[in-house]
Amino acid sequence: MILRAATRGSALALWQTNHVRDRLIAAGVVEDVEIITVSTSGDRDKTTPIHAMGGKGVFVKEVQAAVLDGRADLAVHSAKDLPALTPDGLVVAAVPERADARDALVGATLDTLAEGAVVGTGSVRRKVQLQQLRPDLVFEELRGNIDTRLARLDSLDAVIMAAAALDRLDRTPEVEQRLEADQMIPQVGQGSLAIETRADAPEITAIVRTIEDEVARRLLDAERAFLIELGGDCDLPAGAHAQLGAGGSDLGFRAVLANESGDRVERVQLAGPDGVALGLEAARVLRGLVGS
Repeated sequence: MILRAATRGSALALWQTNHVRDRLIAAGVVEDVEIITVSTSGDRDKTTPIHAMGGKGVFVKEVQAAVLDGRADLAVHSAKDLPALTPDGLVVAAVPERADARDALVGATLDTLAEGAVVGTGSVRRKVQLQQLRPDLVFEELRGNIDTRLARLDSLDAVIMAAAALDRLDRTPEVEQRLEADQMIPQVGQGSLAIETRADAPEITAIVRTIEDEVARRLLDAERAFLIELGGDCDLPAGAHAQLGAGGSDLGFRAVLANESGDRVERVQLAGPDGVALGLEAARVLRGLVGS
């Protein structure tokens, strides 16, 4: 069987889709996967800040539409780009093994950034957390693919991006600091891939599910429960990070939520065996603290 996979056309998106293709072929469940590139509103508008464009969804809606209308059998996404709720007619069929979920500061470390240094980021979540670590920093809007962002180091003191993107594209900056979750809580789903299929195509879903990683799915389900409980229309800066505890049964769960102005940033840390329950509880606690 040959399947068709929809994806964005960026170098990172194509790497991710080829990775899924290779995994499916190696599992012996398909002969090949044809890659169909789709242009998204987030790709076409390279200047408007993502949060001003509607945030989550601007990089996935057109890709999801290709699966819903039959142009593709599956879609490969960076899980962090997915809105809280899966559209009617689609299911998240598989979550492969997770890459590094951390954020990476590139061009300098927190300790070597000069007073008043300028850091590039298009993420309000990253900005409000960096402001707590270094209140003196100045921020400049940053959009574009990974290489475009790295090129901005010619005019910026540092940029911040997902560590997984650097690893997947084999980019090795001269100076890089990976920020642990107790410093910078990542975006929901960061480092994870999510593969969507049509709900009315159970045979395709079963094929894709052969490359599911149970731990990665458990972590992503916990983080997405947090996002869902905040509300599908929540546009406040938020992040969540689940990780497997030392015993292998309980999860550790950290989450962050800021108010609209970013002058109030609250965090919560929980642990327990039920990841979805942790995500729901973290959202309720933070909503109460921030007052959203």
